[in-house]
Amino acid sequence: MDLDRSRPPSAVPSLKRSSERGARSAIVAFVSTVAFFGAFAVVVVNSEAWPAFRNQFFNGDVFVDAWPIVVSGFWLDIQMFVVAEIAILAFALLLAAIRALRGPAFFPLRMLVIAFIDLIRGIPIILLILLLGFGLPALRLTGVPNSPLFWGVVALIISYSAYTAEVYRSGIESVHPSQVMSARSIGLTQTQALRHVVIPQAVRNVVPALLNGLVSLQKDVALVYILGVREAVREAQIITARSFNYTPYVITAVLFLLISVPVARVADWYTERDRERRAGQS
Repeated sequence: MDLDRSRPPSAVPSLKRSSERGARSAIVAFVSTVAFFGAFAVVVVNSEAWPAFRNQFFNGDVFVDAWPIVVSGFWLDIQMFVVAEIAILAFALLLAAIRALRGPAFFPLRMLVIAFIDLIRGIPIILLILLLGFGLPALRLTGVPNSPLFWGVVALIISYSAYTAEVYRSGIESVHPSQVMSARSIGLTQTQALRHVVIPQAVRNVVPALLNGLVSLQKDVALVYILGVREAVREAQIITARSFNYTPYVITAVLFLLISVPVARVADWYTERDRERRAGQS
């Protein structure tokens, strides 16, 4: 069927006008953006300090020499990110599930989880990395790893799990109590109802918030450089100390942007889609 014939005659001109307005808005936005950044670039390039600044931060020779070294360190950042994210999602869900248990028998576990979350959220992540990365290896405990890399990742997992557990908890609390009562009425235990009914719905409700945490973690893995782990930032720092040039830091920033920007856009896309889905259900 012809779509134009299926619409009222008055709707066709209205759609055309709306399309024209959208096209004009897109053109104006593009032109204004190009003009703004073009004017900014002209001002920067024509400044007296630009040649020295360009040599210090955008030196081609240093870029070529530093690129493979920084990229190899960035690969370690990606590995830390993947391992930490998987562990965080699992450990945080366990914490949230324990906190959601009701009944006096579970009171000690709930209080332990609450104390853990309050304690960890009160410690800056960089301080936690220092405490675990330097403190635990110094104890020289038998069977305990002494690798700064290991304890740096553990610190990230512990810190982010405390925040992510609260995200999960908000999702669990968003599930209507009638869902739990229905599950209990058909013979499921409290733990079974939580596992099969509440948690699946809760996770779907908080996926946008979890994606935002993922974006943040992708950047924070670089904090383990303070333990001497030779990831991207640490490699850039070493090269900068040797060459007295900041181009390696620019390389590191570009590498992180290549990962974080697409992930952030995916998070925004999913959040918008989830908002539309909820609006359609209401």
